[in-house]
Amino acid sequence: MRRLAFFPLGVLIAAAIATVGPAAAVAAPANDNFANATVVSALPFTDSVDLNGATTEPGEPQYCSSTPQTVWYVYTPTATTTVAVNLNGSATAVSAVLWQSFGSGFGGLSFQRCLFYGGSLEFSASAGSTYYIQAGSNNTGSALLQLNLQQVPPPANDNFANAGSIGTLPFSDNVDMSAATLEPGERTPAGAFTPITASVWYAFTPLVTESLSASANSCCITPILAVYTGSSLTGLTQVGTGVSGFGPDTFRAVAGTTYNFQLARSVVFGGSAFMSFSLQVTPPPVTSFFLSLIDPSVFDTVSFVNSSYDPGQIGFQSQLWTFGDGTSSSLVSPSHRYAADGSYTVKLAVTTLDGRTASASTVLMVKTNDVAIAKFSAPTSTGVGQTRAVTVGLSNKRYGETVQVQLFKSDPAAYNGYDLVGTLTQDVPVQSSNRTVTFDFTYTFTANDAAVGKVTFEAIASIIGARDAQPADNTAISTPPTKVN
Repeated sequence: MRRLAFFPLGVLIAAAIATVGPAAAVAAPANDNFANATVVSALPFTDSVDLNGATTEPGEPQYCSSTPQTVWYVYTPTATTTVAVNLNGSATAVSAVLWQSFGSGFGGLSFQRCLFYGGSLEFSASAGSTYYIQAGSNNTGSALLQLNLQQVPPPANDNFANAGSIGTLPFSDNVDMSAATLEPGERTPAGAFTPITASVWYAFTPLVTESLSASANSCCITPILAVYTGSSLTGLTQVGTGVSGFGPDTFRAVAGTTYNFQLARSVVFGGSAFMSFSLQVTPPPVTSFFLSLIDPSVFDTVSFVNSSYDPGQIGFQSQLWTFGDGTSSSLVSPSHRYAADGSYTVKLAVTTLDGRTASASTVLMVKTNDVAIAKFSAPTSTGVGQTRAVTVGLSNKRYGETVQVQLFKSDPAAYNGYDLVGTLTQDVPVQSSNRTVTFDFTYTFTANDAAVGKVTFEAIASIIGARDAQPADNTAISTPPTKVN
């Protein structure tokens, strides 16, 4: 029988270790250290590297996020240019930081921008200046970095001589201003809130004389827009309402004259510089007004409030009101009183500073509805339990009306000092001379009235469906008070 050989456990483990050997170290990327930064010698530039094994040096800045594995790139352009940087193709955990160098080592770095996966950044690289890109991952282990740099060309209409030609209106255009430049001799427009650093140009020659409105917009920076006439960059004359930010620049354009539009920006502090430009024929003003009264009488003074609006935002030169009764006014918001009842067409015509006109009108009905309490009779004295008549007489000299009369009697215990006795509603035709239409009430006097010793009656008349032109004579108090025994 064959004998089996047995070995101690320690001997077996030692043999296994001797066979496998120590774990192999992962080599750091060649540009792991700041001093060994990969030189970006020309654009476009792309580099891919696995950050596994990369380290951070003592004193290395950690500005945008904590990145234990970093590598470095350095770029010194020979000419000023705009550079676009992105991390497309990288792992999601990868980020980057843009620095500009003003001295040696980490201490000479000036922070510029952060760049995270999925984003991009553009920066103006000055000739002879040195820029560093620190790229890394926020964890250790394998993480693919792909760094992409490319030059951003200036817009096609960057220079005055290459101004974008505008054919028909309305016109609009979107432009990336990040790589736009400023030409020698190009000036900041008068009235600008800050010196401009870059611009693009547009040109338009109208076939007819009319008002035009130019507008600019931007998501990230305030645009500067100005309009000029002239055929050379150094011979321009600024026209229009001045420098525009987000509002329109409106001006009167003469047929056959070429107008040059300067769309400019100032310094861009991060982000993109996308702008939009539009040019259109200025819409006419929007004429509108409202009245302080919609049912005036001959006793009322009506206020006419001008609420007109100019889409061109240059304002109004004049306004003319005609009230329909042969009178007019040039005030912005006048007042007027009509001498007689009737139907009147009120019209407002406005003219803007550049000559655009518009008008609006409305029909105003002037009607004087007016009734008055001309007579009010109540007994001078009475006793408890007696029912007596109280008569209210209404005069009416203008229109037949339907009138409601309420009769109240004094009561010290009531909330407002009076209790309602009754309400009567009836037609009140026009009355001649001193004739009146009577509203006949009755009231039975009570012991409470006797306790007080007297009763005062109040009558209030209201026209149904119309406003009384003189409401002061629609309320009356009986005099003298009725004595109650």
